Amino acid sequence: QVQLVESGGGLVQAGGSLRLSCAASGSIFSSSIIYWYRQVPGKPRDLVARIGSAGSTYYVDSVKDRFTVSRDNAKNMVYLQMNSLKPEDTAVYYCNLRTIWGAEYWGQGTQVTVSS
Repeated sequence: QVQLVESGGGLVQAGGSLRLSCAASGSIFSSSIIYWYRQVPGKPRDLVARIGSAGSTYYVDSVKDRFTVSRDNAKNMVYLQMNSLKPEDTAVYYCNLRTIWGAEYWGQGTQVTVSS
């Protein structure tokens, strides 16, 4: 069983920065793809970024050049550095792990609020 725990959310002013962390349990972490999603009330959960097992990254256009996803396989950690935050980045951010066998795990989410 894999457990994911996000942390690092909070309240920040527009233009500020936050660094989210996702701690994962289990030995499958290094071979898994990690996704960051975000969700606002009443809307679907949206993809934000992805990092592959070898470190390849993908970002949706709305966060490109502002967010950076990274991972430390030795520590079973994934990070999402968020810079130049905007009010529209306000959401609950979720960490998602997908194994090579297709299993999927979610964290509990961490709230990010960006004030204007």
